[in-house]
Amino acid sequence: MVAITYDIEIPSSIPAAKMFKAVVLDADTLIPKIMPQAIKNVEILEGDGGVGTVKIIHFGEGSQYKSAKHRVDAIDTENLTHSYSIVEGDALMGGLESITYHVKIVPTEDGGCICKNRSIYHTKGDVEINEEKIKEGKEKALAMFKAIEAYLQANA
Repeated sequence: MVAITYDIEIPSSIPAAKMFKAVVLDADTLIPKIMPQAIKNVEILEGDGGVGTVKIIHFGEGSQYKSAKHRVDAIDTENLTHSYSIVEGDALMGGLESITYHVKIVPTEDGGCICKNRSIYHTKGDVEINEEKIKEGKEKALAMFKAIEAYLQANA
């Protein structure tokens, strides 16, 4: 198994704690509300939202994927960090064992924040990852973050 890591940092004018609440704590209901074409709904299979919780994400009609099983690996509301893994579903594109995401929302001096996101793609065997698919995933993550930011600004 090979692990390929990608990092992205996205600045925002939204305060860190407010962004963390939206991106992490309220995401299961907020994202389907503001981007139903991306995520139709999220169903908790087991757990209470904390570490160990397993969810099924049902993607919207605008997505090429149907669903993904998502496991919460860590969540720290004080340090504004969240780690989770996609462990099943067609979003793994057949050649991936899992995708692990580490999100950290860092406050900035101007009252906004930077969302730091590390994605780790764990391949099956020596399967090569399609760079274009990774780029698409990063672009979709950026679009989702910006949609949440716009929603928070409009509903301040």
